[in-house]
Amino acid sequence: MNRDKFTVDWVVLDIEGTIMPTSGVHVVLYDYARPRLGPWIDANPDDPVVAAAVAEVRADAGLPESASTADVVAVLHGWMDADRKATPLKSLQGLIWQHGYAHGDLVSEYFPDVVPRLREWHAAGVPLAIFSSGSVAGQIASFSSTTEGDLTGLFRHHFDTVNAGPKREAASYAAIAEGLGGPAPDRILFFSDVPAELDAAAEAGWHTVGLARAGEPYADADFGSHTVVGSLAEVEVARA
Repeated sequence: MNRDKFTVDWVVLDIEGTIMPTSGVHVVLYDYARPRLGPWIDANPDDPVVAAAVAEVRADAGLPESASTADVVAVLHGWMDADRKATPLKSLQGLIWQHGYAHGDLVSEYFPDVVPRLREWHAAGVPLAIFSSGSVAGQIASFSSTTEGDLTGLFRHHFDTVNAGPKREAASYAAIAEGLGGPAPDRILFFSDVPAELDAAAEAGWHTVGLARAGEPYADADFGSHTVVGSLAEVEVARA
């Protein structure tokens, strides 16, 4: 097999559609969180993360401070239906998913090529990081309970829309580079299935690889000048 080759200081990966099937998020995880949002908010009114998220939902949706949990949940469900990457929604989902993984209700499953490749790169000394719209807490929880065991040790850093910024803005990738210790932008390789995210990373000076996986939403997308592969097995990465 001919492989695209990169020599870099860091590999940063998206999750949904890149290393995990979209259905694993939109069906399994969303369906788990949806009925639990209201009960979770009511059961944890003094949790600062929950309180901040609820306040942000009310403010964003123009609801009064007296708006009920049901009103807040209706907004959250609407955002889920629209697949809106709203920070308060991601924060609440992350807490619920964290609980689900910890109690064995949820187990992550990745594309078959993913875990062997990540373990290979990790063993070769290539530092790995994640950039996903899902919260950092949710990311770590998902990697802690998988069909391949606990994978949290593979990753050195996790980034989301809170500690980095929107995934389709170049400034977010500059912020991540700083969080990684300030490597030269062209020493970072980013994997995603979304062309707009790859465009933003490339604008920040990163190397990019698009994942066009059969059956996924962006399988037939126009990836422009980005390197495009069907699996991680098609890419060879070495530490600079």
